[in-house]
Formats: sequence, C-alpha cells, structure tokens
Amino acid sequence: MHKVTLITGDGIGPEITESVKQIFKAADVPVSWEEVNAGMVSLEQGDELIPQTLIDSVNKNKVALKGPITTPVGKGFKSVNVQLRHMFDLYQNIRPCKSTPGIISKFDNVDTVLFRENTEGLYAGLELYDDRLEMADSIARVTKKGSMRIVKASFEYARKFGRKKVTLVHKANILKWIGKIFLDAGDEVSKEYPDIEMNDRIIDNMCMQLVLRPEDYDVIVTTNLFGDILSDLCAGLVGGLGLVSGANVGDDIAIFEAVHGSAPDIAGQNKANPTAIIRSAILMLKHLKLNTFAESIDNALNNTLKDPQLCTADLGGPLGTKEFTKAVINNLNGK
Repeated sequence: MHKVTLITGDGIGPEITESVKQIFKAADVPVSWEEVNAGMVSLEQGDELIPQTLIDSVNKNKVALKGPITTPVGKGFKSVNVQLRHMFDLYQNIRPCKSTPGIISKFDNVDTVLFRENTEGLYAGLELYDDRLEMADSIARVTKKGSMRIVKASFEYARKFGRKKVTLVHKANILKWIGKIFLDAGDEVSKEYPDIEMNDRIIDNMCMQLVLRPEDYDVIVTTNLFGDILSDLCAGLVGGLGLVSGANVGDDIAIFEAVHGSAPDIAGQNKANPTAIIRSAILMLKHLKLNTFAESIDNALNNTLKDPQLCTADLGGPLGTKEFTKAVINNLNGK
C-alpha cells in the first residue's frame, strides 16, 4: 500500500479529485490518501497558505496528487504551485501531450512530451519594484546546474521510453548568456546519448513549427517561461488543458497535478471534466511502478472518451462529472 498526499485544491478541485478517488477504489489500486489542503481554503480555515501539515505529509510520503489552486492575478499571494516547486526542488515539469482518439482537435498525430525547467528563469521570484519611478524589474536567473539537470532528465526520459529526438528551445539570439548556458548544457549532455538526436529551435520559431508540423517533435526541453507557454500551446494541439496531465518531479519528491485552473464559475455544479487529473493520477501510478493499474485506468478512460455520448459538456457530451466518472468505472469493469 502506497500512502499519497492528496491536495484537493479549491474551485472544481474537490470534485475532480473525488473522481480519482472513486476510480482508484473501483480498480483496487493499492493507494491510501492523506488529505491536506493549501491555498485559499487553508487560509479561510485559519491556517497558513501552505500549512506545515502539508509540508510534513509531502516530505513523509514523497508523492502527492494536487487539484487546481486559485492564484490571484496581479495581486494577493504568490502562486502556491510555484512555492511548492521551489520548496521541494521539483525542477522537472513534465507535460505529455498526445492526440486522443475520438476527441476533435486541430491535429490527430501529436505525441510529444515537454520538459520545462521548473525552479529558475523568470519564475525564480527575483523581482524589484521602485515606487518612485513606478518601475519593476524581474530577473531571469538560469544556472549551469539547473540547465544540466533538466536537459539530462529529458534525455533520460527519451532513452527510457524509446523516443528518438530531443529538441532544445531557447532565445540565444537575443538572451545571449541565458541562451548560451542552456545550449551548452544541451551540447554537453547530448554527448552521453549518441542514440538520441538533438536539435534546437528559437522559441518564436518553435511556436510556429508546432502549429504547422507538431508531428516533427518528440521530446522538448526548455527554460521556465518558455516551457510555461509551450506546454499550454501543446495542450491546445490535442484538445485543451482539460485533457492533459502534469507532473512536477525532483530527485526525491513528485507532485502530480491537473494543470488547468480552478474554474470557480462552475464549481459545485457537476460540470467539470476530470480527465486531466485522472491522467495525472495515471502518471503518478507509473511513477510508483504500479504500471498494470495505470494501463487499466488509461484504457478505461480512453474508451470512455471515444464515445461522444459519454463525454462531459466541454467535449460536446451530455454527462456531468459524476456520470463521467461512473462511465470510466463501467469501462474499467468491462460493463
């Protein structure tokens, strides 16, 4: 039995994490949950934004599943997601984006995995504000160590899963030193993997290439801000954020999450699509080496998504969150 920290989040978070709990129970997955919340829910209950109980739980269990947590735009507290990544040194943000049979999207041949450096760059939190001049500075810090380890992680993934090419994305034509550090890391690491092709693309060109020929790209590795943008772009190629999984992985700890927002406008209305959090939970099972359970749930989910009459409203179907969950469970049980 694996103990996993469950951060239900807010908005639609409790509904979609409940979907995972029900599917895991139906599949007899050997996982028990330790529920601890964070963010606005935690604050409203008189606790810290990230309670010590959550920190202790993640440090003990080493694995967590997280629902969406609201981050105020332009005000309020700093992103809980960013704080958790820094707190536990979760330097790999891994986002698989693959076309799903039955789901209508712009392309039907996408199968790429994006590795985003998760702790440095413009999201390192190095910001200054001058009240007198009404001027802000945000510093993008990129280190050789940070670049080397995320590039190496992408090559290790490619080798482990039989992928043939890693594309390194940068802006070295303008951001000379940041780009050089990242490109040099790619050149150095790639020498250890002669079986894997490496090429590089400038970020703006990469965006164009992905919407023209996404089938040309296998594993992509890039810095924090570029990865944030490209990961949403890749999600758009396969149907949107409601369909893709996400993982934040360090050397010792991993937090898996639905990468979409908390959607407070539909919270509690049985309208949320739980596919993203289910797929993130499938990634988590693979991380725990529970591959048989992962494959079983993945097959049940994909068989559900193939049928338009079993999809949620955002995918053009008639079902709500609870009914969709039951449909996945029925497919799991062969009904």
